[in-house]
Amino acid sequence: MNPSALARRQIVLLTVGQALLYVNNVTLIAVNGLAGLALAPSPIWATLPVTTHIIGSALTTVPASLLMGRFGRRAGFMFGSLMAVVGTVLATVGVLAGSFLLLCVSTLFTGMFNAFWQYLRFAAADVADAYAPTLKEKAISWVLAGGIAGGIVGPELSKLTRDALPVTFAGTYATLTLAALLGLVLCSRLQIPNLKGAAAGVARPLGTVLAQPALIVAVLVGAISYGAMNLLMTATPLAMKVCGFGYPDAADVIKWHVIAMFAPGFFTGALVKRFGAPQLMLAGCVLMFAAIGVAHGGLSYWHFWTSLVLLGLGWNFMFVGATTLLTTTYGPAEKAKVQGINDLVIFLVMMTSSAASGALVSTTGWLDLNLFAAPAVGLATVALLWLMVQQRRPTLAT
Repeated sequence: MNPSALARRQIVLLTVGQALLYVNNVTLIAVNGLAGLALAPSPIWATLPVTTHIIGSALTTVPASLLMGRFGRRAGFMFGSLMAVVGTVLATVGVLAGSFLLLCVSTLFTGMFNAFWQYLRFAAADVADAYAPTLKEKAISWVLAGGIAGGIVGPELSKLTRDALPVTFAGTYATLTLAALLGLVLCSRLQIPNLKGAAAGVARPLGTVLAQPALIVAVLVGAISYGAMNLLMTATPLAMKVCGFGYPDAADVIKWHVIAMFAPGFFTGALVKRFGAPQLMLAGCVLMFAAIGVAHGGLSYWHFWTSLVLLGLGWNFMFVGATTLLTTTYGPAEKAKVQGINDLVIFLVMMTSSAASGALVSTTGWLDLNLFAAPAVGLATVALLWLMVQQRRPTLAT
């Protein structure tokens, strides 16, 4: 098989893996807060299962990157799949037993799965670097586009399975166990270059690598894109319930939000190549501000739907641009540490935003909750403008 064909085959497998990841993640987003609300001792703790999911991711992301650097991507993805099996089984048992504590423990394991599988986008870059370097930007955006399946399948899956077992949502968690097992089979078919061999070169001091303006901005914008998005998305099912909407309405809003997150992936790579990553991220910030404005404007179904769609589009432009920019800032020997630090920062920001989400929506309400995302998006905007000035200076000096 010629290198280009091999690259495309591996990218297809990674894209399917991304679809399975977001079937899991989107379904958990749709149900964890509501399952938590049913079991928690107080509504203020309703989103704790969402937070423990992110804690599991944050605690695992650096070890996951280092382990993949030593043992390879495939081994890491397979181990992550096993964590998903453990987590979804425990969640099923926890909901059936009415145990809020067990539900929170279960999402620690699904968070570990998420930490390993978030490296699918970097695995796409590895495949392109090894077999077809001209596909790099497209490979990242194509794999991220696989998440669109999660937007379609996840909410529908939760609607079909939430009453499949005697306790609401137990059947949903049980179904996710099957998805995790399917992911395990898929991972066994991957052929990704071993990062251990690729990392044999000379590495610069970590402080030197982390001091690069492009790296600082890539990490900052990537973290803010996820933090702002997570703050609003996590609160949406709870806010819509308070506003009198049924679960199918909330699931549909989440579905279209996730479709908006990933559908642009089919062309975002081309936009990066044409306009540049900082310009694309700046457009994402504008879309984020629009999402906040619409959400703050009212409580109708279409206010929720429109704001979440704009939020998804803004996240895509910011996150794909940030990921692409990050891959230009490190060498092979620096890859595992930089990717691990990047995702650790992202998950720490997400952990903070998800923990705040439940408390804010229950105290300040949905309309004012949205305003808390604005300063962070403003910071990302300023950082991008600063980077664009920094990048233009050598050109202006000639």
